[in-house]
Amino acid sequence: MLTPATLFSVANTVAMLGWVLLLIAPRWVVTRRLVLSGALSLGLAVTYAVVIGVHYAGPRGSVGGFSSLAEVALLFQDPWALLAGWMHYLCFDLAVGAWSARDAHRRGVPHLLLIPCLLFTFLMGPVGMLLYAFVRRFYPLNLPPSPATILDSVRSS
Repeated sequence: MLTPATLFSVANTVAMLGWVLLLIAPRWVVTRRLVLSGALSLGLAVTYAVVIGVHYAGPRGSVGGFSSLAEVALLFQDPWALLAGWMHYLCFDLAVGAWSARDAHRRGVPHLLLIPCLLFTFLMGPVGMLLYAFVRRFYPLNLPPSPATILDSVRSS
């Protein structure tokens, strides 16, 4: 029988695999297919949705809520709801890490500058995202000029 503790262990292992690939092999084909494509995050999202569905269909599904801190604390006393909350973090943090890595590659951000951003995203989600938002300001995206811009420059010559 699948328990919250077992699923917690599996989800952590899957997420950790994604983070290790982002950190040490960001351009490897396996990293691109599993992490940068969003596949691991989506797999965690599907599992999260199933856990939420099972939790709310169960007897403790109506316990707790999101209107106050006390209700959230009551909600997370149930191991399945706590697992769902943890999977929420795993899924979104990995998705932010994958987005950061894709964006950094497009902008030419050196991987050594991305590593601290990824580590902070892994450990403290929003702090890592904030750090990457700061770093990416120094690496603007150099897009080719749009056709309208080219036409405007030809007309003005």
